[in-house]
Amino acid sequence: MAVPPYNPDRENPMGLPRNVWSWHSDNLQREMSVARWGFHGEPVLLFPTAGGDFLEAERYLMVRMLSPLIAAGRIKLYACGSVSADGWMNGDAHPGQRAMLQEMFDRYLVRELVPFIRSECDGYTHLIGAGASLGAYNAVNAAARHPDAFTQVVAMSGTFDFDKWQTKGDRWRDYDPAGDRTYYFHQPIRFLGGLRGELLDRLRAVRFCIATGQGRWEEPAQSVRLHEVLERKGVPSTLSLWGHDCDHDWPTWRTMLPMFLDKLVP
Repeated sequence: MAVPPYNPDRENPMGLPRNVWSWHSDNLQREMSVARWGFHGEPVLLFPTAGGDFLEAERYLMVRMLSPLIAAGRIKLYACGSVSADGWMNGDAHPGQRAMLQEMFDRYLVRELVPFIRSECDGYTHLIGAGASLGAYNAVNAAARHPDAFTQVVAMSGTFDFDKWQTKGDRWRDYDPAGDRTYYFHQPIRFLGGLRGELLDRLRAVRFCIATGQGRWEEPAQSVRLHEVLERKGVPSTLSLWGHDCDHDWPTWRTMLPMFLDKLVP
């Protein structure tokens, strides 16, 4: 998918102020950036798609679609980067290395990014996690592992099952994901089914909104499976299946996210 040229007047027509911070992450050993739009409201952390960065939401007009909620002080939008391009999507990397990079990203989130956002949001200690495609995976994975940091999750057109990649490429040939605890605990559909005890009790305080189109490039079965696993564990979850004209693409997500956040945020 080609990245459109950035035009600030088009992407941010309401002139919403954007702040950007960057720092060297000790947990990831790389520079990481985060952007913020707005000054008031419930904090929303938006994870990028597979190859996206922290400004992807602006380039693809998501900020524009969310601007009424931001301008009204109902949400304060944060967008972070990810490691998906070097991790799960990197066909040249060993599966165990991909899983370990995701573990390092998880540490960055909980030890660096979430505390930073909390320090920015007086009165708010919990976030809404959101994302599309692999961004949906990152939002769900983060909330499932750290339910004390999130109140709600909006997961759109998510990719939640990486087992199908086992048969692709030589890197998977001698790899047994069932024996890799790091891999296992970063696959929500896998580890949620066996979750119990205090972590499950805390997770039941988080609400999951799972949505997917049924058009081109979509895999609605993955969203259905995640919803069913959450329901079996007593975790609040709603599943919204959109039509066959709703593709795995930005026009679908630009319609979904403002609609869901308008319902979820006072």
